Amino acid sequence: MDSTVLMATQIRCLHASYGVPTPPIHQVSYNRTPLLSYQSTTMTMSDLRFRFLRTNKKPTFPIRHDFSIRASKEQSSSSPSSSNRNLIVINSALTVALAIANRVLYKLALVPMKQYPFFMAQLNTFGYVLIYFSILYMRCKLGIVTYEMMQVPKWRFAIIGFLEALGVATGMAAAAMLPGPVIPILNQTFLVWQLLFALLILGRRFLINQIGGCLLVALGVVVAVSSGGTSADHTLSGIGFLWPAVMVASAAFQAGASIIKEFVFNDAAKRLEGKSLDIFVVNSFGSGFQALFVFLLLPFLSSLKGIPFGSLLPYLKSGAGCFFNIGAKISGCEGAPILPLLYIATNLAFNISLLHLVKISSAIVASLAVMLSVPLSVYIMSKPLPYLPGGTSLSSNFMTGNIVLVLGLLLYNIPTILTKQDTKTS
Repeated sequence: MDSTVLMATQIRCLHASYGVPTPPIHQVSYNRTPLLSYQSTTMTMSDLRFRFLRTNKKPTFPIRHDFSIRASKEQSSSSPSSSNRNLIVINSALTVALAIANRVLYKLALVPMKQYPFFMAQLNTFGYVLIYFSILYMRCKLGIVTYEMMQVPKWRFAIIGFLEALGVATGMAAAAMLPGPVIPILNQTFLVWQLLFALLILGRRFLINQIGGCLLVALGVVVAVSSGGTSADHTLSGIGFLWPAVMVASAAFQAGASIIKEFVFNDAAKRLEGKSLDIFVVNSFGSGFQALFVFLLLPFLSSLKGIPFGSLLPYLKSGAGCFFNIGAKISGCEGAPILPLLYIATNLAFNISLLHLVKISSAIVASLAVMLSVPLSVYIMSKPLPYLPGGTSLSSNFMTGNIVLVLGLLLYNIPTILTKQDTKTS
């Protein structure tokens, strides 16, 4: 019976660490009660007499033991969920702030690196592998990352890395053939793909208000980002069906990778008996496999950027010289290395915060936080900034898009009284 209590406690701790809805706890409660009653009813009369004679308490030991489990479960199911909600709100606000800073600093970093955006992309891809694995090594030495965490199946990270690399390749190929304003609009299918993959891979069910809220958020981003410009910029006439479909497929690849990351966290919690998987295990191995597949695709990716593969090494050397900007100042690289380094540090913090939000909530909540940052960062970049003195004006569609986006977020997070009542009574 002690092992049964321990198992129930472990499952309850697992449930509380992720803040998922409460039906799994009720399922455990349902299965546990017949187990306890089975053990008690199959005891012989001599066993019961032996227990009752051994103590002066009333002969209700099995009933009291079952009652104590239920009482601890009832008390623990409310406080961890509320504290977890607070943690999600704080992490979401931090992620939004870092996402805004990440977009603005990337724009500023491209001022000195305007001739070398492909160099910046490869620096992020391969440089982050070294940084993440260095942090993972230190956390292993400190005992934060355990041996059991390192035994998580690595083939899942290979799938994540492959999907992310494929998303980068297809996205770059489609971006070279599509009008600029169309790209962020097509990228909003990312959230739709996440809903679909969460349904298929995680078996998650969504309420009508959650689906409607996600669609409103995507629509709000489309309206806000597409404000300004001529109608000719926003049309797909003459482009055909192929390249828009490729851009939508790119969003699908990256959405699938994000849902698999959430699946890895959920599955690892079962393998680790309630312990949560360290985010740097996911970041390190996911980034490592992504860098491997990007390296294999380098000839294709460089050609998409108009860089022959034979000229790639001289291009990277020239980009490194502009990035560090040491010694003789290179013309056109003013602002380096301060602005690129600020962007890299912010991008690292953003990636860590985003993955932690996926871990404690879901990939869809993380995507909603990132989408909220899009119009806010567009507004900031419309103002005069250092190295970008000329601001731009925004049309009325921008405000309309923001209103639609906020309404979508409110609709997604509306508490459903009926669901809460079903959870309490199930």
